[in-house]
Amino acid sequence: MASFTIREAAELLGVSDDTVRRWCDTGRLATTTAATGRRRSIDGAELARFAEELAAAAERPPLPAVVSESARNRFTGLVTRVVRDTVMAQVEIQAGQHRVVSLMSREAADELRLEPGSLAIASVKATNVVIEVPEQP
Repeated sequence: MASFTIREAAELLGVSDDTVRRWCDTGRLATTTAATGRRRSIDGAELARFAEELAAAAERPPLPAVVSESARNRFTGLVTRVVRDTVMAQVEIQAGQHRVVSLMSREAADELRLEPGSLAIASVKATNVVIEVPEQP
């Protein structure tokens, strides 16, 4: 199972290292300590669960009117759920506040060893991309 340093966890959660340390110190986010007793790490599955909890609890202000938009095509995040059947797999990634869902062959999911807590990058390529620009006042 993947594990992450406090710095890596902070980057994935979009907060400072100190914020993650405080969450760990208060027991809000569980850590393990290396044999040397100095370096703490966070289990990937625990971090994925926590990322989902943060995203669900986040107070999101109303979205401002769109001025211009074109989303980037790579989303780095944590795998939060993998549902496999005999042929296909559904993989969910929490990338900051964004939940990305991918359908792929089970073979691909198995080869990538995807499981909750794994670090993954969702790359999006589409032949049809919609770009919006609102009316100007």
